[in-house]
Amino acid sequence: MSSESNGSRRRWYQQFAGIFNIKPRSREDLEELLETAREENILDTEALDIIKGALQVSGQQVREIMLPRTQMIVIEADMPLDNILALVVKSKHSRFPVIGESLDDIKGILLAKDLLPFMLNNSGEFSLADVIRPATIIPESKRLNVLLREFREQRYHMAIVVDEYGSVSGLITIEDILEEIVGEIEDETDIEEVQHIRENGDHSFQIAALTPIDEFNERFETGLNEEEFDTIGGLITQAFGHFPVIGETVEVENFMFTVQAADTRQIHLLSMTATKAD
Repeated sequence: MSSESNGSRRRWYQQFAGIFNIKPRSREDLEELLETAREENILDTEALDIIKGALQVSGQQVREIMLPRTQMIVIEADMPLDNILALVVKSKHSRFPVIGESLDDIKGILLAKDLLPFMLNNSGEFSLADVIRPATIIPESKRLNVLLREFREQRYHMAIVVDEYGSVSGLITIEDILEEIVGEIEDETDIEEVQHIRENGDHSFQIAALTPIDEFNERFETGLNEEEFDTIGGLITQAFGHFPVIGETVEVENFMFTVQAADTRQIHLLSMTATKAD
């Protein structure tokens, strides 16, 4: 190795040692030292953000980042295969909690890939109970760094979160924790979730049930009532007059809505086409 290279390494070490020769006494001290390291070009901005994310995770609990129960997409234990496949295709998730009589009656976790044999062999007998996997149940108070270690060591990717009374309060995935560390991990599913309204290209649209009514009104220049309901899902449920099942249609304000994905408590996804005005 050349003397020039050795000298460069010594200078880098002296810079590094000079920054960290004072022991931090608090997290604030440590973050200040890390900022100094970035300013001295020892750490780049991306590396610093990851370190800060890891420090933040070590002090957070599951309840702070979990997906709340009202937004969970679940599969009912007695749901027919066709309805399950429709929900999987529309939601584009890879894992689903399976429930019994209520959301608090967790039967297990369904992996979408475990449905492939039944999609390829329509004549095969299907039993949801035979393909679901055990669900991991964790408390809201569990620390994220501990859960991340368990995710890695025990090789599972989703956990059901319960409150102090044992009721389901939400769910969390390994991706949720990683995003706290490295930032948003975008994929095609995330794009659709952010885009509440998506045009299909054949004069029809996919509408997320959680689409705010004011966003819908602005997009389609309509005047749907924003006072009684906040989301399209709530308004459409009222229009049906009962809780709809997948495939049911209803006309509202010259638009025809069809339920594409739903469970026993909530509509998740709608398709919409314009009808001719009178």
